Amino acid sequence: MKFAAIDIGSNGARMQISTVLQDEGISRFKKIEYVRFPLRLGHDVFTQGRITPQSEDRMMKLMLAYQLLMELHEVDDFMACSTSAMREASNGQEVRDHIESRTGIHIQIIDGQREAELVNNVVVKSLSDGQYLHIDVGGGSTELNLYRDRIKINAKSFKLGSVRLLEGTESKNSWLKIKEWINQNVDYGQPIQAVGTGGNINKLFDLSSKLTESSTSREEIERMRDYIAQFTFEERINKLQLNPDRADVIVPAGDIYLSAMKWAGAEIIHVPDVGLKDGMLQLLYDRACRKKKA
Repeated sequence: MKFAAIDIGSNGARMQISTVLQDEGISRFKKIEYVRFPLRLGHDVFTQGRITPQSEDRMMKLMLAYQLLMELHEVDDFMACSTSAMREASNGQEVRDHIESRTGIHIQIIDGQREAELVNNVVVKSLSDGQYLHIDVGGGSTELNLYRDRIKINAKSFKLGSVRLLEGTESKNSWLKIKEWINQNVDYGQPIQAVGTGGNINKLFDLSSKLTESSTSREEIERMRDYIAQFTFEERINKLQLNPDRADVIVPAGDIYLSAMKWAGAEIIHVPDVGLKDGMLQLLYDRACRKKKA
């Protein structure tokens, strides 16, 4: 079976096509295609309140390309979701309908809670017993989820993201709201570790020294954040070889991860390299399995 997941975020849009492999009763996803494009919808929406005609045109072309790739790979099923930028755009529904009428791709405009649920379905598999703060930073929002012994205790979505910070359009008291939520929900009487998801923490982790294959320290993430911050935008692209749409948001995103970890008292962060697209692929597979049994 082949499945495709399309994640349209505030900064970039990505599509992953994976096939499901079976090995002694264990199912695994193998990535066979991955395409990411910097749509930057958040730049439009967080400053003008709507998606511009230019951005809609680029989005249409990208969805047509995704449609062709899915046809070439002969995928069995697909799912497309958009997050904070499209749900806040005054013309988000209109743009979605235009794209569906031309490409056949139905885009679900999901809220922060649904986004967190899809990500958590795959994140929870990487957790052990103990207390964890899951931090998912996107371009337009940050989702926080608190786990104890792999059971979700509480969750909250905040209008604070890397693109919002870059544009200076974050909501009033957004930092304070995150700090207050953490203070009210974390059990400071037991140890806590962080789990980070999102493109920016993945890149910070890749550049950092590791404690294990999938974890590093808050101190190391902070060191790497400060190292990147000393370079200009052009130097980050040419010297550090960051993509342009990563080079400008990675520092503000790092500030969100580090602040949340500091307020929670987490010194270790795990970076399992999963995200919304992986949650969608899991949902598609589960749905296909249910259809087979029916």
